[in-house]
Amino acid sequence: MPKESAGVSLDGQGKPLWLALELTYRCPLKCSWCSNPLNFENYAALELSTDEWRRVMREARALGSLQVGFTGGEPLQRRDLEQLVAYAEEIGLYSNLITSGVGLTEERLIALKQAGLKQIQLSLQSTEAALTDELVGAKAHALKLEAARLIKAHGFPMVLNMPVGRQNISQVGAMIEYAAGLGAEYLELANLQYYNWALINREELMPSLEQVRAAEAVVQDWRARLGKKMAIYYVIPDYYEDRPKACMNGWGAIHLTIAPDGVAMPCQESRMIPGLEFVSVRDQPLDWIWHESPLFRKYRGLDWLPEPCRTCDEREKDFGGCRCQAFLLTGDAGNTDPACSKSPHHHLIQAAVQAAAQPIRFHKPLVRRANGVMSTAFMEE
Repeated sequence: MPKESAGVSLDGQGKPLWLALELTYRCPLKCSWCSNPLNFENYAALELSTDEWRRVMREARALGSLQVGFTGGEPLQRRDLEQLVAYAEEIGLYSNLITSGVGLTEERLIALKQAGLKQIQLSLQSTEAALTDELVGAKAHALKLEAARLIKAHGFPMVLNMPVGRQNISQVGAMIEYAAGLGAEYLELANLQYYNWALINREELMPSLEQVRAAEAVVQDWRARLGKKMAIYYVIPDYYEDRPKACMNGWGAIHLTIAPDGVAMPCQESRMIPGLEFVSVRDQPLDWIWHESPLFRKYRGLDWLPEPCRTCDEREKDFGGCRCQAFLLTGDAGNTDPACSKSPHHHLIQAAVQAAAQPIRFHKPLVRRANGVMSTAFMEE
């Protein structure tokens, strides 16, 4: 078992600085790249109560957490969201709402601001209504634009987030122009990461390297035009980088996710990895889960690294990459992330990249996130 002191210092000195609370998996949208579990509907009756979420925040704050992100699903589906934001403010957590904007009325926005909400991250898939609505499987575009208007009208700092795939990557320039006109402080153009629903739909969603680089050139042009008026983040998928990202700054380093049923995780995707011992905050205090649980110590630091990571001079940059991606693509979460060109499994990434470069001869319908879409039998295959 690796020692906690090995490679965990980073900026957080072993503290869970960033706390992500997945309040619910309920959501009015049906995005085909959703990061929620394929069997998300099984958790609806297991959600933590208001008091339980308060206790989670209190224990996380005692551990050193500084920021809390209220996410989901759609966190606006929780009627107690304002109460939870108010409690975060009371105990000194900087609060961020991560939302689709659907359900964000002016009344709720005012209540959230009065409760102490500090920032909102709003997702928008396109500047065109038809494409947005098609991608999210609902009449949501107009609601998202109205949410964006209200957020700015009430003086919130806003991160406008555009999940980027093959279907909308050509609209990166239009999105930047819209965000700048809106007065957004930050625009995140995030190429999709292929987990859960996105992995199922990867063949249809993944843009080619040519498209990725063309969009990058558009971003650079707009950065030169706008200067410091708006920060633009363009997150290139590590499929095209030859090196994996340091996922969450390393397993169990600075990030702590709590699922709707109270299970604590090093990242929101880790529950897909079989054989790990997941523990709920209903059963153990958060302090023990973070410091002592086998789950958080499993891939923490550097001692566990396989070759070629163990002797690689870049091991303290990426910590072997993403454990979830390693499992999904190789069947073993302990392997070097295939996104790294040094990985013995890198050919799996190369095959996906080559496939994305080929013209699609026929389009398969996207598998949308919806109750019962993924049968247990399919998920076990």
